[in-house]
Amino acid sequence: MESMVVFYPCLDLEETTKFYTQELGLKLAFDQGRCRIFDSSYGYLGFVQSDSGKLADPVCISFNLKDEETVRMQYKKALEAGWKIQKVPQKHAQFPVYSFFIEDPNGYTVEFQKILIGKVDEK
Repeated sequence: MESMVVFYPCLDLEETTKFYTQELGLKLAFDQGRCRIFDSSYGYLGFVQSDSGKLADPVCISFNLKDEETVRMQYKKALEAGWKIQKVPQKHAQFPVYSFFIEDPNGYTVEFQKILIGKVDEK
């Protein structure tokens, strides 16, 4: 694993972006449209525009992996270990990532992903 990101739903992505960049000084690392990921220098914090208009949307713990092959290797490990698979490795329908999802023992969604776009400052 190269790093991790925890995703939270938000009610206003623009206001959230303004707060985390201007007020807290975090760098916008990835802009995926409805999802923005900020670099805290210790890990990443992701915010996704809530479809429901509520903050009760599920939280997702994501581990960023080196490449798509590493995602597939982690999936194989998950199968062999008998982890609860929620989604098989695939390109995400809404975001530029290749990932799969499991459920941890507490019921939290855990994602193993490769983000398929470069960081904002690499463009």
